[in-house]
Amino acid sequence: MNKKQRRKAHLIIHSASTAAAGVGAGMAQLPFPDATILLPIQTAMVIALGKVFHIKLEEGAAKSLATQFLAQKAGQMTARFLAGKLPVVGNIVNGSTAAAITESYGWMIAREFSEEYDKKIKV
Repeated sequence: MNKKQRRKAHLIIHSASTAAAGVGAGMAQLPFPDATILLPIQTAMVIALGKVFHIKLEEGAAKSLATQFLAQKAGQMTARFLAGKLPVVGNIVNGSTAAAITESYGWMIAREFSEEYDKKIKV
């Protein structure tokens, strides 16, 4: 990943993580999981990262990647959802966990896309 790609990926991932933190914190005491709101944020992040590395993704493919990742993190999200029922502390836990999950997912995808981009250039 070159410096320009890293800078763009950094902006995309941190923007999505910030949005996820807001959603997680804001929805902590609501009676349904925030995954329904996090999925579109993470899907948009995957599509934007694809553009940085010249990988064309349809919304369905990006959504599938994000859904798969969220399914893997279901246990964490369930625990976070239950902790979210505590006023103030729950908001902090819920928001920071949503941001951390989105951040790690974004860098994982960026790394994969970067490797794919590098393979295309070498061919």
